[in-house]
Amino acid sequence: MPSTRLTYRRRMPYNTASNKVRVIRTPGGEHRYLHVKKKGTSPKCGDCGSKLAGIPALRPREYSQLSRPKKTVQRAYGGSRCANCVKDRVVRAFLIEEQKIVKKVMREAEKKNKR
Repeated sequence: MPSTRLTYRRRMPYNTASNKVRVIRTPGGEHRYLHVKKKGTSPKCGDCGSKLAGIPALRPREYSQLSRPKKTVQRAYGGSRCANCVKDRVVRAFLIEEQKIVKKVMREAEKKNKR
């Protein structure tokens, strides 16, 4: 019968978030601890905080080893802002420019009226 007493296989003896384990059975019939990696969190939108679609949830080191197309989406602010926030930014910028044009036209109209 295999022993049920198990010890950690690394030098860290405490039950912390980075030292999680699960019990596995080896082909030789013994039980031993398998260290479990931490789950990654998906990137969030910088404006609204929602998860970004099309980008995998990985650990930071795994992102460094991933190619660029897998870390972004093909859009302005892709990989940083969600589509809705980008749309809002574009609309806001357009409306601000329109407002500037309207103010300019109004100023010119006032100058004509004063003459």
